[in-house]
Amino acid sequence: MNDQKLISSGEFLVKESDPADVFIPEEFDEEQMMIGQTCRDFLDAEIFPVIDQIDAQQEGLMPELLKKAGELGLMAVSIPEELEGFGQSFVTSMYASEVMGSGYSFAVAWSCHTGIGTLPILYYGNEEQLQKYIPKLGSGEWLGAYCLTEPGAGSDANSGKTKAVLSEDGKHYILNGAKMWITNAGFADVMTVFAKIDNDRVLSAFIVEKEYNGITLNPEEKKMGIKGSSTRQIFFNDCKVPVENLLGKRGEGFRIALNILHMGRIKLGVNVTGFAKKTIDQSVQYANERKQFNCLISQFGAIKHKLAEQVILTFVNESAAYRACKQLDDAINHYVAKGDDKGRNTMEAFNHFALEAAILKVFGSEMLDYVVDEAVQIHGGMGYSAEMLVDRGYRDSRINRIFEGTNEINRLLILDNVLKKGAKGVLPINEEAEKAFEEIKNLKEGETAELEYYEEKGKYIANFKKLILMITKAASEKFTRTIVMEQEILASISDAIMQMYTAESTMLRVKKLEALKGEDEIKVYRDILDVFVFDAASKIAKSIKDAAYSFAFGETRELLEKGISHYTSVAGVNVKEARRRIADQLIDENRYCF
Repeated sequence: MNDQKLISSGEFLVKESDPADVFIPEEFDEEQMMIGQTCRDFLDAEIFPVIDQIDAQQEGLMPELLKKAGELGLMAVSIPEELEGFGQSFVTSMYASEVMGSGYSFAVAWSCHTGIGTLPILYYGNEEQLQKYIPKLGSGEWLGAYCLTEPGAGSDANSGKTKAVLSEDGKHYILNGAKMWITNAGFADVMTVFAKIDNDRVLSAFIVEKEYNGITLNPEEKKMGIKGSSTRQIFFNDCKVPVENLLGKRGEGFRIALNILHMGRIKLGVNVTGFAKKTIDQSVQYANERKQFNCLISQFGAIKHKLAEQVILTFVNESAAYRACKQLDDAINHYVAKGDDKGRNTMEAFNHFALEAAILKVFGSEMLDYVVDEAVQIHGGMGYSAEMLVDRGYRDSRINRIFEGTNEINRLLILDNVLKKGAKGVLPINEEAEKAFEEIKNLKEGETAELEYYEEKGKYIANFKKLILMITKAASEKFTRTIVMEQEILASISDAIMQMYTAESTMLRVKKLEALKGEDEIKVYRDILDVFVFDAASKIAKSIKDAAYSFAFGETRELLEKGISHYTSVAGVNVKEARRRIADQLIDENRYCF
């Protein structure tokens, strides 16, 4: 891959993006569609008919279903062919994750196994470890888990107390400690366990098999949602782990954990898309059956508003997710081509896109919470009944704002990544911000030229970027190193970045789609874009105001106020009619069809 073509993480903030550089779901090829259909067929045949038994944790059912998925190759999509997998691209493996994301508790178990249960070994294992573990994990013969969180160490993972001490004969590490909230713990054959060797400051990682002595488990946790997934505490009491099962280098565990989290955040952003689409199907199908006042409730404007908003947020999230997945694929190819350690170089690409990963995690999880909440509302009293799937969806969704680092932490990470890239000169944050400040200082209000549709949308998004850069520079100069303590301000600016990134991703998708299909075929997608950008302008203005009024005074505040007024000014949109057109297409199809 040409270095000049490689898109840098965060580059979207300081450069205009090109639709040619993004992947859109409408571009899936026949093989990718077949993989997606295989996932869909598996859920229909094996998962949905026994969903109640899964949630009741029927003995042996979940591992049996995971092994069936393995037999169909659904555990090995991203595993290289030389390790008996299918060697598919990151985009393809994420498409499988999207479809499987509608599988409720099964989706959690499957995602854990194929992601954090397998990939640390795949990317950091030596040749012997790869040959021993990956083919069996890929086939489903062995099931995987990931043991990082501890009773006293959740978000601050490196504060974990689990210890590893070399045995006197030098053949084993002796593990002692406890891990909690471990998905798949009840049946995992292989676990990646994080511990500190001796008095090390940072973690190391170990491959631990369930047959090793000294491993005990607490009973299954009683959870609000994802009841069918196995979640247990694991205790290691003088557990002897062969020295050859150290994963990666000593002290490399924290880096492994962080990079796997970046991957998991992107995966979650895709995963929730499938969940949302299934929930929208349930919403519209109920609305097309339920009558009140001698009329189907799908004909009421208030219900159409809810249905349309579910579609808009899902479509927007999907657009951003696959944009990031394609750019990550390109980065993987770039980094792998530059080095001889394919696994570590792949992980370097995930680290490279930590900013986008955090955006997708937060936006996606909050999008799904909106969708499932409105699904319950559309169902009315029936939505509160455990007889309906939307009850399960509502409860299962809630964990996503906590999984893979809380949304609060990820909001802080978004702007922290931007500030670091600016400080290191990787992105010209300050330089572009200064241009925006100068533009506002010299601003003369007057008539503006009429622009073509995408030129106008592009101008709005470019203006959002300028405002975000202004507030970022102003906050950074005000607080310097202490900005990390200003979490409310960081979160407000990060919210603005999320709105801008997802708006731009949607514009790029719709523009590319129009080039493929023509304007007449994509009118409803323009409606989606119109409503979202119109709403994003107001949300960005509010977020930047919240930040600006928290610290800015004098000339800086005046310029920021002027910037907010100018850079979030967008043409009015008849959102009622636009949403009705979106809802009507959904209602006519009686399923998510966008």
